[in-house]
Amino acid sequence: MLPETPSIETGVQVMFYDTDCAGVVHNLAYLRFIELARTQLAEQLGMGLQDMGRTQRFPVVVRIEVDYKRPGVLGDHLTVRGRLDSVSRSRFWFAFEIVRPSDGAVLVTSRQTCALVQMPSGKPQRLPAEWITCFGHLKGE
Repeated sequence: MLPETPSIETGVQVMFYDTDCAGVVHNLAYLRFIELARTQLAEQLGMGLQDMGRTQRFPVVVRIEVDYKRPGVLGDHLTVRGRLDSVSRSRFWFAFEIVRPSDGAVLVTSRQTCALVQMPSGKPQRLPAEWITCFGHLKGE
């Protein structure tokens, strides 16, 4: 049984390789943090890494919107929050925020548009019918 609204909260620590020479988190590091959460959300939706490898059906990012609000710095402990935000017949959307719990600052917000793609053909697939049933309250665009 799928959860009513899949969501994830995971912690990351800013490492040296995540920063520029001033010790500020590089914009690409935030995307890596978001990808970690997206992978965990996909697992909740029945698309674990081993399952994807076996079925060759993958959730693919079609579009990403990112708003950088405040900088993170070397050594920060951050929390990445993500949730399934919306579904349609062939696409789904995840929403993310990265916060610094020590001061409550929201550093980044992001929204991803995703589609299911069957490889190796690269053909988009309709979302499973049970998603519409389970996540009807998230029916979107």
